[in-house]
Amino acid sequence: MLIVVVAVFAILLIIGLPIAFVLGATGLTHLLVLGDTSFYPVAIQRMFSGINSFSLMAIPFFVLAGELMNRGRVTDKLVDLARECIGHKRGGLAYTAVLVAVFLSAILGSANAVCAILCSVLVPEMVKDKYSPAFSTSLIASSAIIGPIIPPSVTFILYAVLAGTSVNALFMGGIVPGILLGIGYMAVIYFIAKKENFPKYKEKMELSKVIKALIYAAPALIIPLVIVGGILTGVFTPTESGAIACFVAFIAGMFIYKSLKWSDLPKVLLDTGILTSSIMLIIAMGNVLGWTLAIDQIPKLLSDAILSITDNPAVVMILILFALLFIGMFMEAFASMVIFVPVFAPIALAVGINDVHFGLVFSLMISVALITPPVGMCLFVSSNITGVPLGSLSKSIIPFVVVSFIVVLLIAFVPQIVLFLPNLLL
Repeated sequence: MLIVVVAVFAILLIIGLPIAFVLGATGLTHLLVLGDTSFYPVAIQRMFSGINSFSLMAIPFFVLAGELMNRGRVTDKLVDLARECIGHKRGGLAYTAVLVAVFLSAILGSANAVCAILCSVLVPEMVKDKYSPAFSTSLIASSAIIGPIIPPSVTFILYAVLAGTSVNALFMGGIVPGILLGIGYMAVIYFIAKKENFPKYKEKMELSKVIKALIYAAPALIIPLVIVGGILTGVFTPTESGAIACFVAFIAGMFIYKSLKWSDLPKVLLDTGILTSSIMLIIAMGNVLGWTLAIDQIPKLLSDAILSITDNPAVVMILILFALLFIGMFMEAFASMVIFVPVFAPIALAVGINDVHFGLVFSLMISVALITPPVGMCLFVSSNITGVPLGSLSKSIIPFVVVSFIVVLLIAFVPQIVLFLPNLLL
């Protein structure tokens, strides 16, 4: 009867029902298939228990920090700093996009947020400087996936809640793969810039202008330092760090840059509430489906099936990566995590894969799937904002996808690359 549940899920997904309701309807269908009426009242309790977590309180704080930064035009100061530092190189504006994505990722922790902001701010500037719209959009979409990897990361918070892994360890472990992605994308830009003869933003770097831009951008740069430093020293938890980020972003936008007005706050809070509630609804509905799958022992059956084929950690890792790539291409990242973290994390532990290492690989692979043609979520977001056709975007993004896969394989099979910082600092 499980085929009925799969059919309901596929049909609802194809007709475009919001993913939260797809998960909820699929979970209720599974309950009906199971046929035990005593489970029905428990479904509502599972929805609330799925979001009843102190760690998940960090999500609205980081969303609010991002909204305050965006409304306070803090992003513009980061763009100015990056331009002054690297604008004298051929393709300087493209390098700037990657650097700003890294800065923003260390504050927002969300691929879609970084993608939406940079597509609005940088793509028009790049097109004006004679970069092709397809290249500009594909670069921004690719750079956005650094968002869920560089700490603080909403993705890591959710993974930690679902798998019972240390949030702090995931935050520390995410620094290196985030930097590797940035370096990889810059390598792609270097070769394409030479081939396409991209323009320079300016002829040479001027130290006085770099210092001036650094001073203006300092409040924005302080936010990730405060967050990561506070977590490392134990001054505050990741959830509390989100509140600190909101405070710093508010002070920067309101009193330093004076771009944030009191009249902006109702809209900022409303947008934060809408985005946070959509994430929480996905988690709540996904928890119902995950619970029904657990009742039906689907995770155990899948685990037994994989382990009956092999218990080699490398082979298991490859099988899971292929599964995550396929899943991530067709499902929203948070929904994928709610359903499949409880399935795959125990399998990884059973074959001896470190829980923090697997959490980093899982999160990175799900993030890479966001830009994988034909239906990566960031492709849709960036295409809608910039107007670049999905077909052109899917073609131009291939070099960035290839680099992303190389980074995934590197951290998957050389775990010390990502584990040495958590081991050293925590």
